[in-house]
Amino acid sequence: MSSVVERAAGLRYRDRVLALCTFAFFVTMFGRLAISPVVPRITESFAVSNAAIGLALSGMWLAYGLAQFPSGVLADRYGERAVILVSVGGTGVAALLIALAPAYPAFVVTTVLLGAVAGLHYSVGTTFLARIYDDVGTAVGIHNTGATVAGLLTPVAVTWVAVRYGWRPAVALGGVVGLVGVVLFAAGVRPTEPQRPDQPLRERFRVGPLAELLSRPAIGFTVVLAALGEFAWQGVASFLPTLLIEHHGYSATAAGIAFGGYFVAQGIAQVLVGIASDRVGRDATTAVCVVVGAAGIALALATPNVVLIGVAVALIGIGMSFGAALLPRFLDHLSASEQGAGFGLVRTVYMLVAASGSVVVGFLADVAGWGIAFGTVAALLLVVAAGLAANRLLGLGW
Repeated sequence: MSSVVERAAGLRYRDRVLALCTFAFFVTMFGRLAISPVVPRITESFAVSNAAIGLALSGMWLAYGLAQFPSGVLADRYGERAVILVSVGGTGVAALLIALAPAYPAFVVTTVLLGAVAGLHYSVGTTFLARIYDDVGTAVGIHNTGATVAGLLTPVAVTWVAVRYGWRPAVALGGVVGLVGVVLFAAGVRPTEPQRPDQPLRERFRVGPLAELLSRPAIGFTVVLAALGEFAWQGVASFLPTLLIEHHGYSATAAGIAFGGYFVAQGIAQVLVGIASDRVGRDATTAVCVVVGAAGIALALATPNVVLIGVAVALIGIGMSFGAALLPRFLDHLSASEQGAGFGLVRTVYMLVAASGSVVVGFLADVAGWGIAFGTVAALLLVVAAGLAANRLLGLGW
């Protein structure tokens, strides 16, 4: 009887960890997404272009990507709990600093800082869950819903506050959310044992072992796919509301509601995609997602019709849930001892490449229009599908 009780208690604690990791991801995504719905207000406030704001957002994503590998190394040394607490608390502080930025250069610096501290969470949270769950795809899918719920609530809350009080109080909401996240995670998750507490940090940054890991065909191929997909995700997350406002003439409120709908679709899809990746396969599930996403972007560009835009937003949301299937592909090819720093390493590499998504999409929108900008995003999603199809048809085994 006692063993049954202990096992049940372990399951309850495991599920609590999943819930709190998911909420931590919600906090870090809330802070980053709070900027997108108020991009037009920020450009007006600082008298800068879409490309300039895109540059700041790309800097944020670049810092987010750079933080992935060190986060895994730090977690191996100090434990996952400590790193996630720093990430959640740091996100809240950075959001407050952005709201206080007196000029565009300060906005850029604080936005980059936000990306750096927010980036400490995801790789650590994912590998933490991989150690306590057998169905990794399902756990990752649920974990990713933290970002989705943030995407649902952030545009609505931020737009509501921005309309009444301005963009600065709206962005500062991230500070409040960060404080709540720190309190809940600290209270609900026990201290975690580090995996490599005695190994000097400098040994984890030796070039040879890192290059060997990245040179494995299955890892390298997945890095390319993830870079293309993440580029598309960042472009959509940064400018979907602005597309609806400037390309189709939607109001800020309507665009914010549509942006929330995008995340509703993504949230529902994340869990189903994670389950499908465990049962049907990573590659087939990923390919379906990106093709659906490309179709949604094409429809969003083609018509301002409210009903069809709703369909398009739902399709894009489903498409951008590809990570629940694609990211476990990395974990499938990494040993348990490699997952902490290894998953962080591949996240850093592909996100460094993808970090240009915001500035490229913003630049293309300025010089060539929203059709070219988002058409490029759709094309890259189709390249991901083509790569997966070629891998299967040619029997490459990557």
